[in-house]
Amino acid sequence: MARPAKPKPQKTLEQRLWDAADALRGNQEPSEYKHVVLGLVFLKYISDRFEERRHAIDVSLADPESDEYIPNPDRRPKYLEDRGEYTRANVFWVPAEARWGAIQSRAKLPSIGQDIDQAMDLIEKENPSVRGVLPRNYGREGLDKGRLGQLVDLIGSIGFTESDDHGSDDVLGRVYEYFLGQFAGKETGKDAGAFYTPRSVVKTLVEMLEPYKGRVYDPACGSGGMFVQSAEFVKAHGGKRNDISVFGQEYTDTTWKLAKMNLALRGIEADLGKGSGDSFTNDLHPDLRADFIIANPPFNISNWWDAKLADDPRWKYGTPPERNANFAWVQHFIHHLRPNGTAGFVLANGSLSSTQNGEGVIRRKLVEADLVDCIVAMPDKLFFNTGIPVSLWFVSKGRHGNGHRDRRGEVLFIDARKLGSMESRKLRVLTDGQDGDIQKIAGVYHAWRNHGGGYEDVPGFAKSAAIQEIERHSFVLSPGRYVGTQEADVDDEPIDEKIMRLSDELLAAFDHGAQLEQLIRRHLEAKR
Repeated sequence: MARPAKPKPQKTLEQRLWDAADALRGNQEPSEYKHVVLGLVFLKYISDRFEERRHAIDVSLADPESDEYIPNPDRRPKYLEDRGEYTRANVFWVPAEARWGAIQSRAKLPSIGQDIDQAMDLIEKENPSVRGVLPRNYGREGLDKGRLGQLVDLIGSIGFTESDDHGSDDVLGRVYEYFLGQFAGKETGKDAGAFYTPRSVVKTLVEMLEPYKGRVYDPACGSGGMFVQSAEFVKAHGGKRNDISVFGQEYTDTTWKLAKMNLALRGIEADLGKGSGDSFTNDLHPDLRADFIIANPPFNISNWWDAKLADDPRWKYGTPPERNANFAWVQHFIHHLRPNGTAGFVLANGSLSSTQNGEGVIRRKLVEADLVDCIVAMPDKLFFNTGIPVSLWFVSKGRHGNGHRDRRGEVLFIDARKLGSMESRKLRVLTDGQDGDIQKIAGVYHAWRNHGGGYEDVPGFAKSAAIQEIERHSFVLSPGRYVGTQEADVDDEPIDEKIMRLSDELLAAFDHGAQLEQLIRRHLEAKR
């Protein structure tokens, strides 16, 4: 009897959206159709949430046990179209003409591009939080309307309600990250690392920082994933989303719009300024002092300098080199910290040891000022579009306590380069969960930082080093210099027995090699 065929595994959200991009690929540049797809994802998502809320209201109105019960069915439609019933639940109000059902019913019409543009206009007019943010130009001549209709149908098959298996996760961020990976080598412009940080790296930063309450700031916020993960952390630990206040800035206008949409989808109120801007020359939050800073600034950018930055008050520990912004970012973070604040961020590994153009002096001053709390060397292949090895830096003000033990005069080094598992041939991820990689890193940091944490050095992985030891290493902060080597497994095999065993294994290998050689010779001679 034949076995029943196994059902095909359902494609992931990212894979299905890649199919969507393929449907539109035609004559579009990657940088163009990426935003076309994400705009439709946003429209579908908020429409699904709207319909989910509408159904809940309808059920409540018809339920005699409900406080909202209305006995007369003819009166109920009025309440289903009450804008306040949606906005009070942090759900976007979607006008009838902009709802996905209306859009999809016109997918095959030549006017579909103009219909989508009109839907985006209507949503912006009704929802101030996304005004000036949503993508337009779906009606342009260069966008094939047949392909656009196929795209609408394909996205229409993907659900974004909380009961759907795709969930209400960091949708735009995950899709954006996946698209960057798929379009690598096709899309030109800045390094993809500047726009979105892989989820496992974000979660490591957040789990280590523990932003339970206060102001959270990211001056290179990309599509907003750091804020989403921070809000999820608060929720997971029994807090409320409004326990944190979110402030950010993003240099690239289209990415700023992605962040605005991403945060709006989750009801996260954020001050990202009135538009995009350069955090160095146009700081949109000059007076902000944050409790937590979480960031993945673009690596090693060389075109950041402006003459007006020469005497900037942020350069308290030295003027950064004009051809590399790494230590400009570090000092920008420190400048925006509250007296007891902590920052966690990603930097290229060169910043751990570089002595060029005064970088070594700045790094020494940061250590001597007792600002450097922890350095984590990360494994390779964590990012889609860059092979640059990176480290996580944690700098903290008020290390005499700030809610934790007195850590003055010491720095924790963690060498996590051996952690992670390959999700694909090109991408490594850090595992999550109680015994996962992320918890291993965060756990040792918390044990070292917290009162009564019971911290102990782990050879080859973690070392608490005094500043005097760091000085002996010329203030180089590479964790590998401090953690030493991992303790080898105890080998209690007597030396004579070991030599005999290894000799037997070697002779057996020689014999096997000779047999293979004879076999190959016979095959070759038979063909002559």
